[in-house]
Amino acid sequence: MEITRLDGFLWADMVAAGARNLHAHMEEVNDLNVFPIPDGDTGENMMLTMQGSVKAAKHVDGTLWDAATKISDGMLLGARGNSGVILSQFFAGIAQGFGRYESADVHTLEKAIACGVGCAFESVMTPTEGTILTVMRDAGYYAGNCDCQTPGAYFCAFLEEAKRSLDRTPELLPILKEAGVVDSGGAGLLYIVEGMYASLCGETVGEEPALPTASLQAVDPDLFDENSVMEFGYCTELLLRLQNCKVDTEHFDADVITEFLNTVGDSVVLVKNGTVVKLHVHTMTPSRVLEFCQQYGEFLTVKIENMMLQHNGTVKKESPVPPAEAPVTQRQPFSVVTVATGEGIKRTFCEMGADEVICGGQTMNPSAKDFLQAFDRVNADVVFVLPNNGNVLLAARQAAQLYRKSDVRVIPTHSIGDGYAVLSMLDFDSGDPDAIEAEMNGAMEGVVTAEISRSIRDAEMNGVRVRKDDYIGIAGKKILSAGTDREEVTCRTADTLALEEHALLLLIRGNGVTEEDSAPIVSYLHKKYPLAEICEADGGQDIYDYILVAE
Repeated sequence: MEITRLDGFLWADMVAAGARNLHAHMEEVNDLNVFPIPDGDTGENMMLTMQGSVKAAKHVDGTLWDAATKISDGMLLGARGNSGVILSQFFAGIAQGFGRYESADVHTLEKAIACGVGCAFESVMTPTEGTILTVMRDAGYYAGNCDCQTPGAYFCAFLEEAKRSLDRTPELLPILKEAGVVDSGGAGLLYIVEGMYASLCGETVGEEPALPTASLQAVDPDLFDENSVMEFGYCTELLLRLQNCKVDTEHFDADVITEFLNTVGDSVVLVKNGTVVKLHVHTMTPSRVLEFCQQYGEFLTVKIENMMLQHNGTVKKESPVPPAEAPVTQRQPFSVVTVATGEGIKRTFCEMGADEVICGGQTMNPSAKDFLQAFDRVNADVVFVLPNNGNVLLAARQAAQLYRKSDVRVIPTHSIGDGYAVLSMLDFDSGDPDAIEAEMNGAMEGVVTAEISRSIRDAEMNGVRVRKDDYIGIAGKKILSAGTDREEVTCRTADTLALEEHALLLLIRGNGVTEEDSAPIVSYLHKKYPLAEICEADGGQDIYDYILVAE
């Protein structure tokens, strides 16, 4: 018998199946990167975003609004990369569209999907045709006009048009056509919906992907020994089921818990769905949180983690900041959170005034939750965020919207060069956040960044023929040069940057590139551009042998 209504359990199963199907095709999505360099991470970003929904889906109570809301909450915090953020907003809109319904027929489903498409488009300042947004809009519009009588028929129609729309993306976005690929985000969405539809039809979809789990065995006790001092407290998360014997569950105002949590901790996130309260707080005294909450109900799950273990483990493993730049504990008026990969670049950014450097960039896009935790650590009235990567920008903006304890302002830095330029002009003396933000935006004007990397496949883009294993020079959305000799390609790429119009060229060496390797390039630049200041630095970044920044 065909299913006519969706309830919470079914929706949770469908979303989990969508995640499993995406996981099975994750590398295919990753391989749809436009540039022939090893930076394809769309599939991984979308999968990591979906993991939040998979965890949440295990704790639904059967009502549709409960399942949709919990799944949405999990995805919003875990969202990574532009496609991941758009995907999380799509499911957030669906949750809004389902409203407070315990179940939904096909007509409610149509409205919820339309709401999801609207939220996804609103999350992007300038939507681009030929992307995941186009695929979800086309599929939603088509399925919504097919007069479907069941959710199964609706998803079948949605999937059919999603495939056609995905095939059309190269015609809408020239860079896809030139690279000979379809949009990777749209492909990821297709696999998710494919898994959801198969689950709705009663089919078994893939295997459960391994999710990272915390366990006592995984803890390194040496990271917090008998001489350690607790600085950051405990990350405390719990699900509380309100009890009729303790409170009026129907009219209970969860703000009373929020107000208490703000007196014993920070980074407070609280969501009430029916009689279940989900909360997250960073506190030095988790016992007080448990004792207070138990006045109103009983716990379904409790997780308490020592944040010093995470901090000390990060310092031990990656040393993202020198000891003198340890996370700030006193409230300050302004701070800067930035994103970078490569020990040299991170160290330089700290020396230039960044209070927190989140490890990330190409292939390592931080999540919205990573940003939220960084905002807590810097503890400032106004937080300026430098994403330094176009694929990190939306996650930073999503985190800024979720954060309530500071005025968070995202500066749209799209590259390491943009971030370097902003930090080089960093000045808080005016004390005026609007003026400081304007100065930061102005500092990026005229800055050009190019990267040198190795090609992973044959390609031809904007008139440049590339063979597998060639070195290629890239700036923005263009391949500038290609060849077998790294030194020659770097010099030719530099020549395309109009260095005669810039006062400074910074050459940042990547992981494994020595000063001896870069010496001929620096010599060439000095001779050809005698009026420009040529500087070099050991960045230690992966993927890019060199990053060139012209200011």
